[in-house]
Amino acid sequence: MDKQTGKLWSGIALAGSLLAMPALVPAEDWPAAVRAIEQHGGEIMGEFDAPGGLRGFAASFAPGQSVGVYLTPDNAHVIVGTLLDADGRDLSSAAIDQVTLGPQTEKIWQQLADSHWVLDGDADAPQIVYMFNDPNCPFCNRFWQQARPWVESGQAQIRHVMVGMLRADSAARAASIMAADDPAAALLAHEQGDKSPAMRSIPSAVQAQLDSNLGLMRELGVQATPSSFALNAEGMIQQHQGVPSPDIMQRLMAP
Repeated sequence: MDKQTGKLWSGIALAGSLLAMPALVPAEDWPAAVRAIEQHGGEIMGEFDAPGGLRGFAASFAPGQSVGVYLTPDNAHVIVGTLLDADGRDLSSAAIDQVTLGPQTEKIWQQLADSHWVLDGDADAPQIVYMFNDPNCPFCNRFWQQARPWVESGQAQIRHVMVGMLRADSAARAASIMAADDPAAALLAHEQGDKSPAMRSIPSAVQAQLDSNLGLMRELGVQATPSSFALNAEGMIQQHQGVPSPDIMQRLMAP
C-alpha cells in the first residue's frame, strides 16, 4: 500500500445514527469523487446507506481489507475510514461486510479454483481446502500430516496450489510433481518422504503455471507457506497462514 493509500485508511468521520441496509445504485451513477478511489489502488465494491446526509461506499484495497468511503452532500468530496457515532460505536464494519464479503468470497474462490493445483484426497469430498504449498516447506508437510483424518475419511479434499519460492530448487521440485504422469501420486510420495526430484529443465507450460500460482499468492496477500483457504459453514471464505492449531484445523476441514 502506498503512502497516499495509507493516509486514506487513517481517516475517521463522526456521525450520530446507525447505518441502514445497502442501497443498489448502478456503478455508472457513482460520482467522480468516489470513482477516484481507484487511483489509490482501491476497488469500489458497492454502496450502502449512511447517516448525516452522507452516501456510503465499501472499497477493497486487498483481499480482506475493506474500508468505508463516505461521499459528502456536495458530491465533490469523500472521507475514507471508520464512521463512529457519538458513543464511539463503529457504524462501518457491518455494512461494509454486507457489501463486500459475498463478492470477495466468490472472486477469491473462483481464482483459487482456476489456479494450478494437485488433488489430495477424494475429488467428491464435500469440504474443499486450497493450500499454497512449496515442496521444500516442512510446515506444509506438517499440515498434510495433521489433515490425514479428514482427507482419508473422505470429509475433505486439499487442493495443493504448488509454488516454488523457498529455495533455489523449489520451483524445479514443484514442477516435477505437477508434470508427473500422476501428479496426485507424486505429491503423495513426496509428502510421505520420497522427496520429489528437481527437474533439470522446467517445461515452459509448467513454469507458466508456477508463475501464475505465485502471482495469485501475492495478489491474495499471502506471505508464506502453508497458507490455506476454505469456506465456513456460512459459505464465507476463511484463511489461515501457517500450521493450524487443532481447533482451527477442525474449522478448516469440517466447518
